[in-house]
Amino acid sequence: MLIKVVKVRLYPTNEQQHQLSKIFGCCRWWWNFALNKSIEEYKATGKGLGQSALNALLPKLKKDKETEWLGECYSQVLQATTLNLTVAYKNFFDGRAGFPNFKSKKGKQSAKYPQNVKVKDGVVKLPGNIGEIKASIHRPIDGQIKTVTVSKTPSGKYFASILFEAEGETPKTADGKIYGIDLGVKHFAVVTDGEKVSKYDNPKHLAKHEKNLKRKLQKLSRKKEESNSRNKYRFLVAKVHERVANARQDFLHKLSHKLTSDSQAVIVENLHVKGMVRNHNLAKAISDCGWGMFVNFLAYKLERKGGKLVEIDRFFPSSKLCSNCYHQMSQMPLDVRAWTCPNCKTHHDRDGNAATNIRAEGIRILKTDGTAVSAVGGGVRPKLGRSSKLRHSPVSTEAPPSYRAE
Repeated sequence: MLIKVVKVRLYPTNEQQHQLSKIFGCCRWWWNFALNKSIEEYKATGKGLGQSALNALLPKLKKDKETEWLGECYSQVLQATTLNLTVAYKNFFDGRAGFPNFKSKKGKQSAKYPQNVKVKDGVVKLPGNIGEIKASIHRPIDGQIKTVTVSKTPSGKYFASILFEAEGETPKTADGKIYGIDLGVKHFAVVTDGEKVSKYDNPKHLAKHEKNLKRKLQKLSRKKEESNSRNKYRFLVAKVHERVANARQDFLHKLSHKLTSDSQAVIVENLHVKGMVRNHNLAKAISDCGWGMFVNFLAYKLERKGGKLVEIDRFFPSSKLCSNCYHQMSQMPLDVRAWTCPNCKTHHDRDGNAATNIRAEGIRILKTDGTAVSAVGGGVRPKLGRSSKLRHSPVSTEAPPSYRAE
């Protein structure tokens, strides 16, 4: 069975918008209440509250006069909110995410329906008193619906993310090229398949809208708190941010589709973006790139077709290493865009050489993992003791992080 997600636009009536606002408010209040309870319990006992303990609080809250309005919300939506909070805590303790944040009504609103949702003929039917909502369904929902998450963006648009289980099996192997990718700021991606190097320019989505955004933010800052005028400009600012985000996602989807459609594996660096944005000269440009989103797009698209994504260690010296003789330079400043190897006299383009080294390291990891690959173009360089990881594989190859020059 395959798990798929389709995101559709919703067009609720005014009454349905009112009902959805109530549900979003209930979910937001319950999230904040449960998070606060967990924090207080941890301070008092050293242990937080689990999913069952939090859900056990709901019946009493619904009977309490001050919070009896929680009873108007579909009960399983609140329980799904508890599950989301539990998962957020788990991700925090596993080091995959930061500590869960309290939610604000000014941000994105959402509610998750774990069952009893029906999709048919241009409508999404939600359980409870909301009923059928008109929807723009552009792809068939050909499977059993597992969950539906209804959301409202800060710009006022409504969406439903429909997760369903479809017939079929995930391919176990894929044929095609092996790409090495060096991500950057000037060129968003420098890609090599072992035979040629391709460069994809950074579209700089935020920079295109920066003047417009700055002007609207200035006007927003001058408006009186909680005034209709301030709400109007908050909405206009949200529209600009949404336009930037949509353009970025469109570019990343198209590029990731292009690279995964004819490949068996893609190799990238596991970049430490949080550390990189501490450089205030590059922070805005790095944040605008969306490298993390791009890698996630590559990962799920490769997984669907049986391909593999390899993330090599962030300290792997891809830019300092000669891809011809494996001589390692001691220094390679950012302003050096081309260099000549002092050992073999090969002239390198910095980014093209880095992409070649990333590809060679990824092929080595795949072969160490026991994956059969057809590596066309370029030899596989010797192991230098890097620590890397292979995503979507039952085996992870970990090597001691010792580095030495050849």
